[in-house]
Amino acid sequence: MLYDTAKALFIENGFKETNISAITKTAHVAVGTFYLYFDSKEQLFMEIFQEENAALKQRCLAKLDLTQAPLIVIRQMLVLNQEGIQSSPILREWYRSDEFRKIEKAYRDAHALESLHFLYDTFLDLVRRWQAEGTMRADIDSNMIMMMFAALINIDTHKDEIGMEYFPALLDCMTELLLKGLTECSA
Repeated sequence: MLYDTAKALFIENGFKETNISAITKTAHVAVGTFYLYFDSKEQLFMEIFQEENAALKQRCLAKLDLTQAPLIVIRQMLVLNQEGIQSSPILREWYRSDEFRKIEKAYRDAHALESLHFLYDTFLDLVRRWQAEGTMRADIDSNMIMMMFAALINIDTHKDEIGMEYFPALLDCMTELLLKGLTECSA
């Protein structure tokens, strides 16, 4: 009940404008009850964010044609992911960088970095398949390739410094360069 109530309030008002008092009042429970289940508003929000993000990744994966070349698949994933983020008020909180960085840091500190890897195993298997097929370099460890993709995705956290007028094109260019480097020398 608290989870669903908080999710509805975060969607309606955003993270910053939603407080524990409003969540508990709307859910018709005492503030103390909130703390039986959650340590903070940030923890609750991050759990909601995690669920939304995992659901988005599953929807993206269902739409991908994994038989396509790696560059096409990765570009499709980035486009589908961006469209999904833009359509979700919860996931759009990522773009309120100061707010989200604080939330993300607290969550990572409490739950370790691995908790933010979505569908890692699925994409690791895909990278290994591409390597076995010869469509991706096999001389680079598959886990290292996954970290390259993670680094590419993590430039998102610096989009304000990069400048939003450059960010989408930069991400596309870096994706192309990374994938060309991983695929053109394959064999």
